[in-house]
Amino acid sequence: MGDIPTTDLCDRYASLYPGAITDVLDDLGYEDQTLDPGIGPLKDHMTTAGIAYPCVGRPNRSVDNEKNVRNILQMLGDAPEDAVVIYETNAMDSAQIGELSVECLMVNGCRGAVLDGGARDLDYILQNDFPVFSRFRTPADAVPRWELLEWDTEAVVGGIEVSPGDVVVGDVDGVVVVPGEIAEEVLLEAEELAETEDEVRDAVRDGVHPVNAYEEFEVF
Repeated sequence: MGDIPTTDLCDRYASLYPGAITDVLDDLGYEDQTLDPGIGPLKDHMTTAGIAYPCVGRPNRSVDNEKNVRNILQMLGDAPEDAVVIYETNAMDSAQIGELSVECLMVNGCRGAVLDGGARDLDYILQNDFPVFSRFRTPADAVPRWELLEWDTEAVVGGIEVSPGDVVVGDVDGVVVVPGEIAEEVLLEAEELAETEDEVRDAVRDGVHPVNAYEEFEVF
């Protein structure tokens, strides 16, 4: 991806927040990189930052269950360390992630999952504090209702195009996708922006008028 090792890149993105990252993307001309606001964390404290590992599926009530299960398990088993598995589900009637899926991802060292779809087995997921961002919750299993088609491929999730190698960052505000080719540039600028915002915050707390703080730091 670049000069920064993948794990370090993800750790540094994890120390930021989607708002600062989105502001930098806006300045660079990437103004539509946030997922649909209906996709959010199972609990407000959950955060995620990792390398996009997209998969694509569709509703299919006639799917071969055995083949489907094997494909899902293959996808989960192939998910690399530091990945955020991000699902284009095209479905509103089933949960594409649950207890066993999360167990597989945790063992692999993945950093979270983001779904334009459903989640189940929330007690287990929350006990393990594994970051999951989904559109809804349902006990209905995906296997007999939903077919996994491709993984480690291009996807459209929450209205945003996602490619393998992009960076996915999420918190209670929502999820932003950083194109892989500018991931290091955005990281460095977002870190600088976060430092400046800290200075603005301190100045305002010290009694500086917001207009004066803006004129000094050119950020607010």
